[in-house]
Amino acid sequence: MVLMAGVLGAGTMTAGAQVSTSSQGNSSQGNGSVSNATQIGKIGPQAPVTYANRFEVYGGVNFMNFMAGQNLPKRMNMVGGEALGTYWVTKRIGLAGEFRGEYGTTPVLANPYTTRPEVSLLMGLGGVQVRGPKNQHAALDLHAFFGAAHGTFDSDTKTIPAQFQNVGMYSNHTAPLAALGGSIDFNRTKNLAVRLSPDLILERFGTGTREFFAISGGLVYRFGKK
Repeated sequence: MVLMAGVLGAGTMTAGAQVSTSSQGNSSQGNGSVSNATQIGKIGPQAPVTYANRFEVYGGVNFMNFMAGQNLPKRMNMVGGEALGTYWVTKRIGLAGEFRGEYGTTPVLANPYTTRPEVSLLMGLGGVQVRGPKNQHAALDLHAFFGAAHGTFDSDTKTIPAQFQNVGMYSNHTAPLAALGGSIDFNRTKNLAVRLSPDLILERFGTGTREFFAISGGLVYRFGKK
């Protein structure tokens, strides 16, 4: 009886040791699986913003104030769109061309037919962009664009009797215009950024140069390598 009890006890201890070893092995394999899964499913860091792009396009919504006649007592507000393309000759200097379209209604001199006729401006500009301080999160640029704007001022006054057609606005014509300002780009990815761009507008629709303020906001997309 004593011999049998010893044999049974030794067998039980051996079986327990095997179960324990097997459990530890399974646990180790399980941890390894979790670790591998974690490594496989981990998202890598975003590509660094190098500003090594050759081309850049920008599209946004634009706000601008303006005066539709040299002798009008008040300015007007205009809204529209802006499209800009830049070819970066170096990492700091870019050649740019852009189109802007602005629309709004203007106060006019007193008359019995109209109070706020519609005005539109179509602008074609070109110039230089200079890239300033930059890092992974944002970049500051300066620009100077020069060109011309065509103003349409008679859209709502064509049916007014001749003696009242001169309500203080310019006649339809094209005039020199410049946009001097800068922009700040907030990077979302290596290629995509959100831009805010204020401008000082100089125009000569009348006999002298007048100054106005404009600002636009939109998206920048960078592409092509130098």
